[in-house]
Amino acid sequence: MVKTPDELALMRVSGKLLASVFEMLDEQDLVGQSTLQINDLVDRFISVDLAARPASKGQYGFKHALNCSINHVVCHGIPDPNEIIRDGDIVNFDITLEKNGFIADSSKTYLVGNAAPAARKLVRVAQEAMWQGIRQVRPGAHIGDIGHAIERHAKKHGYVIVREYCGHGIGRDMHEEPQVLNFGRPGSGVKLREGMVFTVEPMVNQGTRKVATAEDGWTVVTTDGKLSAQFEHTVAVTKAGVDVLTLRRDERTLLMAG
Repeated sequence: MVKTPDELALMRVSGKLLASVFEMLDEQDLVGQSTLQINDLVDRFISVDLAARPASKGQYGFKHALNCSINHVVCHGIPDPNEIIRDGDIVNFDITLEKNGFIADSSKTYLVGNAAPAARKLVRVAQEAMWQGIRQVRPGAHIGDIGHAIERHAKKHGYVIVREYCGHGIGRDMHEEPQVLNFGRPGSGVKLREGMVFTVEPMVNQGTRKVATAEDGWTVVTTDGKLSAQFEHTVAVTKAGVDVLTLRRDERTLLMAG
């Protein structure tokens, strides 16, 4: 679970490149585009502009460079030429990138056009919940501290955490130990050590936490049809606390805020 300084240096490269993918997406007008168009844009940007590899492509038989999850889709949405992003939607793009043998993983939920106030609040709280979890990361802390902080923040605002999916260790492989649950008890679980690298990725629902998988075997949805939002970063435990490897330019002030 612990990376060497040289491995961490390579992971920082992958993380910085992945952050640039989201910075590119931030400049796109998503309204009217299909989710497959966004997938193809990201695929080309990673492969051509960044000379890297979309790590999700071919993983577990998945054929695309990203997952795209709109509104009531919790995670693992499949890019589709017939699925059009519309004004008022919320859409999560979950993207992985491999460079020099090491993988970074991140996701962001976008507010599309004139999203309703309730949708805006959900997205804001989901992002805040992720940061509440990340702020717990330091040597000597425990995995349970992360999950407890995430769920406490979501509950405070009247939302629930999806329990079937969680963060995970990452490095040469997409999914490594430890599992990073988005709920838990303070002081429980694996003790964090300098050099550990993992993702923090809460999925926050408006209504029930119950989810179901569609017939395609991938797409996970809320069972009540209400909205779900997710944010994710790849983080490393450092001597001083935490290094967010996939941090974007627009987030520089968020780590220490609140």
